[in-house]
Amino acid sequence: MPSGLVALLDDVAVIARTAAASVDDIAVAASRAGTKTAGVVIDDAAVTPSYVTGLSPARELPIIWAITKGSFFNKLVILLPGAILLSEFLPWLIIWILMLGGAFLCYEGAEKVLEKLGGAKHGKTVEDDISDPEAFEKQRIAGAVRTDLILSAEIMAITLSELDLPTWWERGLALALVAIVVTVVVYGAVAIIVKMDDVGLHMTKQDSSTSQRLGQLLVNSVPKLLVALSVIGTVAMLWVGGGIIVHGTHEVGFHLLYDIAHGAESWVAGVTGALSGIAGWVTYAAISGVIGLALGAIIAFVLHNVIGYEGAH
Repeated sequence: MPSGLVALLDDVAVIARTAAASVDDIAVAASRAGTKTAGVVIDDAAVTPSYVTGLSPARELPIIWAITKGSFFNKLVILLPGAILLSEFLPWLIIWILMLGGAFLCYEGAEKVLEKLGGAKHGKTVEDDISDPEAFEKQRIAGAVRTDLILSAEIMAITLSELDLPTWWERGLALALVAIVVTVVVYGAVAIIVKMDDVGLHMTKQDSSTSQRLGQLLVNSVPKLLVALSVIGTVAMLWVGGGIIVHGTHEVGFHLLYDIAHGAESWVAGVTGALSGIAGWVTYAAISGVIGLALGAIIAFVLHNVIGYEGAH
């Protein structure tokens, strides 16, 4: 074999080994960074079922699939290139974009709380008389995809901040891997949750008494589960949105909110002994949620009473 070809094959082998090592590094980095997004992933999974609650069971999976496609588009087409470009050229801008997203989450969560407390509803809900079901469904999907964009931005930003990879394409592959896995897990879980009652109904028609009892349990539990998820989703919006604002304002030089939240967290952790970790985190999350509720209420007041925006949920 000519020596030139041997040298070429040797170079190819070296490149292949380097590429394989890079792939391993990307997978490990993506896995490590992905675990940091758990709080936002829970938020995403809790919020989404509310967009199909009360609609026709036959439309649940098509709606979830439409939202899933929107989520993939958000993460891979809008946010991934933007995250890479910002990290390369305008890293200082990321925190401001995150705070805008956090403010939106605060507004969404606060508006749900205000409506539950008797405030005016903005935009149609499933309790209203829907004259155009197709248009209403599109509106619900658009609302879900819009909320997903904010949550996905937070997921991508957290992931990017945790990545320690030297080149933009490695960071891009890691972000894409996290985006795909998170989307599949979140919306797969949502699909299972919203179809649990159909599975339960099918089981009640089986001959086995055990299947019938389990099926009835599922049928009875799903409405309560969806209500609980709606509450969890609202709380998570306020907690995540408020947390983004607390962290973001600290990063840009305004430390009051951060000092209050972390000061309370440290104090509670110091007096709760073995429960210090959990108690401290709950305290920080609760204060973030209160901050998020206050900010969201202010934004809702300005939008609806000053600007006149009616909203479209």
